[in-house]
Amino acid sequence: MTLTALNQLKNLTTIVADSSDLSAIEKFRPLDATTNPSLITAAANQSENLELIESAFAQAKNENYEGDFLIERTIDILTVKFGVEILKLIEGRVSTEVDAALSYDTKATIAKAKDLLALYKKYGVNQDRILIKIASTWEGIQAARALEAEGIHCNLTLLFGLHQAQACADAKVTLISPFVGRILDWYKKAENVDTYPIDKDPGVLSVKQIYHFYKQHNIKTEIMGASFRSIDQVLGLAGCDLLTVAPNLLAELEKDTRVVEAQLTANHAHAHCEHDLVVLNKESFKHALENDLMSSQLLQGGIDGFIKAREQLSTLLRQSFGVDAEILA
Repeated sequence: MTLTALNQLKNLTTIVADSSDLSAIEKFRPLDATTNPSLITAAANQSENLELIESAFAQAKNENYEGDFLIERTIDILTVKFGVEILKLIEGRVSTEVDAALSYDTKATIAKAKDLLALYKKYGVNQDRILIKIASTWEGIQAARALEAEGIHCNLTLLFGLHQAQACADAKVTLISPFVGRILDWYKKAENVDTYPIDKDPGVLSVKQIYHFYKQHNIKTEIMGASFRSIDQVLGLAGCDLLTVAPNLLAELEKDTRVVEAQLTANHAHAHCEHDLVVLNKESFKHALENDLMSSQLLQGGIDGFIKAREQLSTLLRQSFGVDAEILA
């Protein structure tokens, strides 16, 4: 019997579903799953999730929240409720994202992370099954440092450069999510190129560089490639610690029968690392980010996109439950 590309890939890499679509997760049965505000908003628009939305709103109202606070609390509860439902379908962990509007506020990020974990605890979920997802700003990485010191596991997302990966390693975060597809999109636009061969794909090469750096220096932080545009990109990173893949690409991989070989191995990494282990402070991190146009633009663009998705969900909930926005002086 011929193994599908997906089955072969699962022998080399932990496959994670990049989705809040419960039916897709049930179909593909990944070990882990990731969510983000865009995915939560998309799932909230599906009629089959109406009961989850109504119960989240009722819970927030029973906690005596009103107006804007009622909507914000409903979003947090709904986000956790999706996580709980996902965890019923998988054996591993789910990533749950902190409000992207807090990406430059370390204390607020820590507080929100603990609020989300408290909600999970109410539903009987152990925090070891949760990865708190935080944008890879300097402030977000420092929040993750503090959370990890308390045993709270974090997934640093919107990661586009080695300097971000270095800072995450120093903070001893559990996992990072470098974004493959968004890097490719940026370079295609910047260089006016339609396509790249996979061995020159800027997104794939970025993850390979981080992988080689981590393995060369025996860094325990897990690397999870994310934001894929094609199954060629996915297979180009076969052997990476984890890969989080959207359901449409998982379906393509399930139909593909090509031979899949490891493109990343720890042994291979030791021969391909050209960067020394350095500890970045706030000034050097921000200097590196400011001098990397791709990373700085994509980081801020990603944060803005997640804020917009949360605002769209807020609008949907207001319309559904007749909640007027408060006018703040």
